[in-house]
Amino acid sequence: MAPRVRKFALTVHLMFSIGWIGAVVAYLALGISAVTSQEDRTVRAAWTGMELIGWLAIVPLALASLVTGVVMALGTKWGLFRHYWVLFSFVLTIFATVILLLHMPDVSYLADAAQEAEGASLKALGGDLGHPGIGLVVLLMIQVLNMYKPQGMTRYGRHKQSPARTVLAL
Repeated sequence: MAPRVRKFALTVHLMFSIGWIGAVVAYLALGISAVTSQEDRTVRAAWTGMELIGWLAIVPLALASLVTGVVMALGTKWGLFRHYWVLFSFVLTIFATVILLLHMPDVSYLADAAQEAEGASLKALGGDLGHPGIGLVVLLMIQVLNMYKPQGMTRYGRHKQSPARTVLAL
């Protein structure tokens, strides 16, 4: 990948990845509001907001982050399967995205239920804290991996880098 294209791709990837983290923080704030508020309309609004942020911000940002991450890995010297930190980041991103996609229909169901519920049944819905809390930790782990790039090549990466392979390629 040419340096300018690589910088552009990296910029786009970082925007999507950091945006994903920010959207999860906003979602988590709404979940906390749903748990702590004594006002029925605040709880309803929080659930509506969580559904909207989930489908309209978090899901697109997660998918865009996954796609741009693969582009970055395949278009740079790091490769997708050569270094453990890239592979772990990729696996964690896929894991987080799959869990998100499986969880969002539940969020929509609970947001709809919050609109109909009253009093104690509304309070029983609580807020969605577990998924976004764990998700935020996973996303921050991915960011740390991508910033520090711990050493260690996969078996595939060592094979691709071996001198015998270089001589054969000539």
